[in-house]
Amino acid sequence: MTRIAIPEDSLFGLANLPYGVFSAPGAAVPRVGVRVGESVVDLTVLDDVFAAPSLNPFMEQGHTRWVEVREQVIELVSDDVPDAAVYSVDAVALHMPFEVADYVDFYASEHHASNLGRLFRPDSEPLMPNWKHLPVGYHGRAGTVVPSGTDIVRPSGQRKAPSDTTPTFGPSRRLDIEAEVGFVVGTGSSFGTPVSADDFDERVFGVVLVNDWSARDIQAWEYVPLGPFLGKSFATSVSPWVVPLLALEAARVATPPQDPEPLPYLLEKNPWGLDLELTVSWNGQVVSRPPYREMYWSPAQMLAHMTVNGATSRTGDLFASGTVSGPAKDQRGAFIELTWGGKEPIEVNGQPRTFLEDGDEVVIGATAPGPSGSRIGFGEVRGRVLPAR
Repeated sequence: MTRIAIPEDSLFGLANLPYGVFSAPGAAVPRVGVRVGESVVDLTVLDDVFAAPSLNPFMEQGHTRWVEVREQVIELVSDDVPDAAVYSVDAVALHMPFEVADYVDFYASEHHASNLGRLFRPDSEPLMPNWKHLPVGYHGRAGTVVPSGTDIVRPSGQRKAPSDTTPTFGPSRRLDIEAEVGFVVGTGSSFGTPVSADDFDERVFGVVLVNDWSARDIQAWEYVPLGPFLGKSFATSVSPWVVPLLALEAARVATPPQDPEPLPYLLEKNPWGLDLELTVSWNGQVVSRPPYREMYWSPAQMLAHMTVNGATSRTGDLFASGTVSGPAKDQRGAFIELTWGGKEPIEVNGQPRTFLEDGDEVVIGATAPGPSGSRIGFGEVRGRVLPAR
């Protein structure tokens, strides 16, 4: 039997207990585990549902079961754990933690949306007329959501600079990132039945970090009038640990004031803003610290809007916040903002940089308040750029 040592300052203590899918050395089949300190505990010692290579079978059991299992996990890891169920986090391989059913990406930061409005429409109002009335979003591509550590091949597509008369085809020259927070639906909804904002915590299982890779030149040429397509669909990376919503009570805050007041279906009885502190590292250097608490629209409002027309939600649906940005320059969560469209390069390891070059690596991390002044961690989402094929 093993007693797991958890340092007092650990971001993965009993207040956190994020779920992930791992394979042990020599094991052929991945299974579900929970991270405790610097260890991973194989949860098949609790229930065979965790023998699956995905969290989906567990998530679809519903909120009551999530609460029960969390209590069982706390009891399990607070005592001696069977030796065969404990692994060093450095010794295991981490995989995609859930099967993505559908993927929707929102645009919920007023700071980000305003910055891009000023960049793209300098002679117009920064925000479009609908922006403060509904959470703007687009439907992404579930099949190209990939786990942290997956290399990202530079996408190719049509590009057209303002000075060009016709588009050209080739690798993206303005490859970017978007530091985001993603929400994983645990229990879905039936066709034709909206989900209330107040049902958010009953439906959503947990939270991951997201890097929504973006080819800005491809996106700029194609997105009018129907929005993002090939400039976004080539890759979206997610972190391997799913922090349960049940671990985030101490991180809950109100959203910034919403004026005008949202329509009734978007009103929240209990606020679901979250006080997450993100970090964005470019080739090992922290270049931005986006604050999620600044997001104008909450994830509960996003879910309500996503289903208000009767669209179904399913176990494994992922919806992301859109770029997280704050009011300060060093809080911008995309390089197009950070370098103001490439006109204001930033220094990365002594070199002036604007957009991503082949070989660059981006790592996004985050922490949030836990109980009694503690912090909980989300791990990281990591990706390296490979040359176009």
